[in-house]
Amino acid sequence: MLPAGGPSPVYTCGAVLLAAVLLQSVCVAVTYIYFTNELQQLRDTYSKSGTACLTGEELGDFIQNLDVMESKDRVADPCWQVKWHLGKLIKKMMSRILQENVSAINGDRTQALPHRDEPLQGPTLRIAAHLTGNSKRSSSSPHIGYLSHRGIGQKIHSWESSRRGHSFLYNVELWNGELVVPQTGYYYIYSQTYFRFRENENEDSDLLERIRNPKQLVQYIYKLTNYPDPILLMKSARTSCWSKKAEYGLYSIYQGGVFQLKREDRIFVSVSNSDIVDMDKEASFFGAFMIG
Repeated sequence: MLPAGGPSPVYTCGAVLLAAVLLQSVCVAVTYIYFTNELQQLRDTYSKSGTACLTGEELGDFIQNLDVMESKDRVADPCWQVKWHLGKLIKKMMSRILQENVSAINGDRTQALPHRDEPLQGPTLRIAAHLTGNSKRSSSSPHIGYLSHRGIGQKIHSWESSRRGHSFLYNVELWNGELVVPQTGYYYIYSQTYFRFRENENEDSDLLERIRNPKQLVQYIYKLTNYPDPILLMKSARTSCWSKKAEYGLYSIYQGGVFQLKREDRIFVSVSNSDIVDMDKEASFFGAFMIG
């Protein structure tokens, strides 16, 4: 039974202490619950914003517009900085991969192309020559002589090589009656020889009889190379038989063809019966020109 004077001091002190402990516990619990809730909200917000920085669709659009999206506000945004550096890295890697693929494709294409065994030549020269006979020379003059090499007929040594009449030399040389080829290629070669006999009362009768007899009139076109003997390219012939009553005996032989010639090759013309060859400039001629 309590004393009539009221609660004792010990009881009062204990009640106050118990109330203080309970109040403190409630405050701690409320504070814990509050901060726990706030931390959870912050964690969710941060997680969502961090995931949004790396979402596929947004990041793809960001990379395409990387160079036009820079501003002061965006530079201060950590999420924007992460995406900006990541976009730069992705673009750099894509550019490197593209260059490597292009180099590999070009390398495969180069290997697939056929290799040339010979180096490419320079620009092709325009090569042509047309040589005519010299009508000032008589048939007895030494413009036709026997071949110094093995071959048939007598080589025509002297052609009119100056630009008199129709004669010309273009990027080609004439040496000892031979055209010297300056460049390897295909050439069209041609020649015409004019055989002409005119009876002269002062001529020896044996010579006249020999000329009147049937004979073969032949024109040869030869090629000289490193090989010691000339190589026959073309020949054309006809058997002639002139009448004893004819004042003149005339005949022309023409031939032409395409041949492959190498540099430093030489071509020339030789004939049979050189004693009746007439080197008229419109009738006897020799030439060649490069076609490829």
